[in-house]
Amino acid sequence: MSSCIRCGKELTYNEIGAHKKFINRGSTQFFCKDCLARKLGVTVQDIDRKIEEFKQQGCTLFV
Repeated sequence: MSSCIRCGKELTYNEIGAHKKFINRGSTQFFCKDCLARKLGVTVQDIDRKIEEFKQQGCTLFV
């Protein structure tokens, strides 16, 4: 399993998907939701809401 490139936390499938969706689909290293939110200047809740939207749209980056 992958870990966050900033804080070292173990990543979930959805955290990897969020990084790919918001930063770069071809990434091989990823941020956890906390670090991604900080980088993007949004809240973790904002990211969670977007993940749910993308899941409902059928995006395969999320489970």
